Amino acid sequence: MRVFVLIFNVGTENEGIHSVRIGDRNQILMFESEDDATRYALMLEAQDFPVPSVEEIEDEEIKEFCQSANYDWELVTENSSIVVTPPELNVEETDWKPDGQTEETDQETKETLRPNPPDPTKPDLSDAELEKIRRKLEGLL
Repeated sequence: MRVFVLIFNVGTENEGIHSVRIGDRNQILMFESEDDATRYALMLEAQDFPVPSVEEIEDEEIKEFCQSANYDWELVTENSSIVVTPPELNVEETDWKPDGQTEETDQETKETLRPNPPDPTKPDLSDAELEKIRRKLEGLL
């Protein structure tokens, strides 16, 4: 089956696939719908990431990659009632750099983390976090 994944620096030595981190595991998202993959890529751009390319690939190829890299994978179905959105938190370093960047250049990550479940004994968000989210949402308008 053909699926769509998000790739950075397509066709270069510095190519990287987008993944999310769940706990201590990396997970590759495979989208059934090109439109859903494109929307996800645009949401990443809204979080100040460079826009990844939406690439069509055989799901078996992704599954083999995940097995060899000890990653998990998830199929995001086209008729899913759940909207997949990028997590708020980002990993500090990636295994690759955007095109034109050297190792010494500090760059935002392209892989993302999912936040840990909230602690019910602590307030949900600080005022500073709420302000940051508000600014991001305003930037989308």
